Amino acid sequence: MEIPDLKIVSANVRKDIIKMLALAGSGHPGGSLSSVELIVNLYFRHMKFNPKDTNDPNRDYFVLSKGHVCPVLYAVLAQLECITPDELCTLRKAGSRLQGHPAKDKELPGIEVSTGSLGYGLSIGAGIAAGMKQAKKDNRVYVLMGDGEQQEGSVWEAVMAASQFKLDNLCAIVDNNGLQIDGATKDVMNVEPLADKYRSFGWNVIEIDGHNLSEVDKAYSQFKETKGKATAIIAKTIKGKGVSYMENLAQWHGKVPSKELVQKALEEIDTSLK
Repeated sequence: MEIPDLKIVSANVRKDIIKMLALAGSGHPGGSLSSVELIVNLYFRHMKFNPKDTNDPNRDYFVLSKGHVCPVLYAVLAQLECITPDELCTLRKAGSRLQGHPAKDKELPGIEVSTGSLGYGLSIGAGIAAGMKQAKKDNRVYVLMGDGEQQEGSVWEAVMAASQFKLDNLCAIVDNNGLQIDGATKDVMNVEPLADKYRSFGWNVIEIDGHNLSEVDKAYSQFKETKGKATAIIAKTIKGKGVSYMENLAQWHGKVPSKELVQKALEEIDTSLK
């Protein structure tokens, strides 16, 4: 799929995020919207992923470490026809496979591991990557984290391990939107200079605009060409991207819009394609 087509897919994913959260009456729009291009480009351009056989042993692995933004992953899986549009309407409902955080036990296609508690996704990803190395397999592992998540010590244990074992099949993607549930990341617990910290641990670091699909595309290509080092893609993003009244506001980390604001959001997303 070419970049112009990905823009259309990204808009459709954003609309699905808004719709499903509105129907659920709860959830996390801000971080879901900020990571759209990162996940869309990955699944449609770079990751080995067969929608008809999501357990293909030759697949690449995706770990959504910041599990609260699962609406974006569910919406992408729906675009890939792993799940139906109707199932998106069941988000956070009793008995649904689409829980408020990814649940492996629900046997939802494309979910590799249950996540939610922040800070351990990179450790899981590093473990998978190390296992693939030992088995001499060429599967790659992608882990999406939030910037607030970088405040967790377990992240840096995994960073050290990935460097020690030269896990060049591991890509950490940081959705660096500058906000977390309690406010600005720099005010809660400053994690900057984030890129320099990863470099100091021996990682290959790529800094990009996380909403520029061409930059995202080049970053994933560079990761696949890098040998001997794990890669960290530090993606500068906007929390609530695509919906004007949500952008750069921490209050939209974990609340959903009213019926009137839902319509405004959908109209804005459609207008962005014109």
